[in-house]
Amino acid sequence: MKEKAKSKKKSRIRLLHQYYKYTGFYGFVGSSLKKAVLPIVIFIGALWAVDHFFLNIEDMLVHITETYQPAKVLAIFLLSESLLGLVPPELFIAWAGKSAAPFLFLTLLASMSYLGGVISYGIGLSVTKIPSVRLLMEVKLAKHIHNTRKWGGFLIIVGALLPIPFAITSIAAGIIRFPFSSYLIFALLRFARFYLYALVIFKMV
Repeated sequence: MKEKAKSKKKSRIRLLHQYYKYTGFYGFVGSSLKKAVLPIVIFIGALWAVDHFFLNIEDMLVHITETYQPAKVLAIFLLSESLLGLVPPELFIAWAGKSAAPFLFLTLLASMSYLGGVISYGIGLSVTKIPSVRLLMEVKLAKHIHNTRKWGGFLIIVGALLPIPFAITSIAAGIIRFPFSSYLIFALLRFARFYLYALVIFKMV
């Protein structure tokens, strides 16, 4: 009986593997990783250049932490994460690294990003009730909606981990009415992304 259950499980995994292989999911992930490397390299290079030739990044971040209330910075970040990821999260991670409690503020940033994704999901869900807006969004986000329908939770995982606008993936998930409870679970990987990036960024700044 146990062997039969294991056999069924292996068959299911094999079928899933074949499906994602044939539909181009692995190629999509590989392409996304390649695209993700360039922005990271550019960001690190820009930080180094600014720090060495224009101004002291560490002093600037310390100045920001001393000048602006954390609540305002977190509110700006939440707004950004809810509206197509307007500002790179890496800048806010660097800010957290110079705060009085780096791990606490990093966790708050990750929480804001997670909440921003939930808000984006809600936006996607809401536009489905307005035909004209839904049509516009389906045209603008056609590729993301198509991929979300095709790959579901795995695409949400990729969006949560890789440096691509998580809000777009979340809006697409809302538009296709992806199960909300499953979305909440997959989106938790957003925390892993922030902690992993912090390992590098905190050492840089």
